[in-house]
Amino acid sequence: MARKGIMSNRLKEEIAKELGFYDVVEREGWGGITTRDAGNMVKHAIEKAEKLLAEQQATDTK
Repeated sequence: MARKGIMSNRLKEEIAKELGFYDVVEREGWGGITTRDAGNMVKHAIEKAEKLLAEQQATDTK
C-alpha cells in the first residue's frame, strides 16, 4: 500500500534546493537522495512549520 505524502511537491522541491541536493532529484528522482538528505529535509520542514506557527501565534496575541 502506497503512503500519501504530507509535504507538497513544491515544498519538497523548495527544501531540496535550499539544502543543495535538488540536482540529484532532477537526475534520479526522489529515490536517488540519501537517507541523510531525506532526514534533513524532514527536519527543515518541521523547523519551517514551527517558525510559521510561532509567527501566527504572535500575530494572534496582538
